[in-house]
Amino acid sequence: LFGRFVRRLSRKVQKKLAEANIVVDESFQSIAAVKAYTNEDLEYGRYKGLIDEVVQLSIRLTRFRGMFISFFIVGLFGGICLVIWFGGNLVMEGSLILSDLVSFLLQSLFIAGSLAGLGEIYASVQRSIGASERVFEILGEEPEVNITEAKNYTRFTGDIAFENVKFAYPSRKDVEVLKGIDIRIPPGQKIALVGHSGAGKSTIVQLLMKFYDLEEGRICIDGKDSREIPTRELRSNVAIVPQEVLLFGGSIKENIAYGRPGATVAEIESAAQKANAMEFIVRFPEGMDTLVGERGVKLSGGQKQRIAIARAILKDPAILILDEATSALDSNSEALIQEALQELMKNRTSIVIAHRLATIQHVDQIYVLENGAVVEFGTHKELLSSEEGVYAQLVKLQFNALAAKSV
Repeated sequence: LFGRFVRRLSRKVQKKLAEANIVVDESFQSIAAVKAYTNEDLEYGRYKGLIDEVVQLSIRLTRFRGMFISFFIVGLFGGICLVIWFGGNLVMEGSLILSDLVSFLLQSLFIAGSLAGLGEIYASVQRSIGASERVFEILGEEPEVNITEAKNYTRFTGDIAFENVKFAYPSRKDVEVLKGIDIRIPPGQKIALVGHSGAGKSTIVQLLMKFYDLEEGRICIDGKDSREIPTRELRSNVAIVPQEVLLFGGSIKENIAYGRPGATVAEIESAAQKANAMEFIVRFPEGMDTLVGERGVKLSGGQKQRIAIARAILKDPAILILDEATSALDSNSEALIQEALQELMKNRTSIVIAHRLATIQHVDQIYVLENGAVVEFGTHKELLSSEEGVYAQLVKLQFNALAAKSV
């Protein structure tokens, strides 16, 4: 009974400690926002409150452990005192000789001491089990990819088909994000996904990358159900340039080479040149060996995005995903990058998630999403011809916004 109690309390301590560590991590990662809003006291208060809970739970756990050990000491050694009293009376009555009593007492002392130590060990084991229970749960999970697989995968042609795909995130099962999506992308075609925030554009990409398991419908690549394609093989054929780029804390060269480890310096520099990244790299004293800092904090948003584009160019994927890939660039750099991306997308299946509709006028097909469903699809000109259509309204809103901004 006590062991189960200790395990449960130890689990609570670890949970609160994890929450406290999350507060610290988030505060350091978003230190600029914390300082900008002068919320140092708020973050200090959040951390202090959680740590106080950890301390109180730990004190409670220690107090009960002390009571448990005291129970063993008082109970067992109190029993020995009782034996001495009872055995002494028997010796005085002549019913028991002294040597037998001493022998019995010595054996009882050894046994009592061992049992008391066993109680402490058992309590420690239960505490450790409670603290590591979640770790063992994670270790027991089935791996997403098999790291022993060979890495020489077949290159896809890039024929993609979404067939009646329905999906709700595991954390929000009651909210259906995609409601019967049907999209066909022939090999080498460029398509764009547009719509308001929350329409399901990013979810479509995440399902294609197998970040989540499909619930209904299927996604076929080169005529094969994505469920039957090894995860590592699928992702080795896909490159993604996200809107929010996260770089690793190494050099620029290492971050670009992440797209294809083992690439030569010439190949890395060529990719950087095509992404218009060499323009700022050569201005650094260390050039390609410049350290970008943790999460790329030493580079601007536009510089980080160009490195991400260079990484995708170096990978040379069969399927390219661009999630608003030029959002952090100035007009001059954006024009150069768009030119590089147009070259990169040639003869390559490309999916562009776009909010600035001016960047997708030349794609082969545009799919307009609203509330998790495709409400319109066609070329830029075809969709604009329907003045009351969702796409035409989005273009009109952006045009009016730009006109107001210029004034």
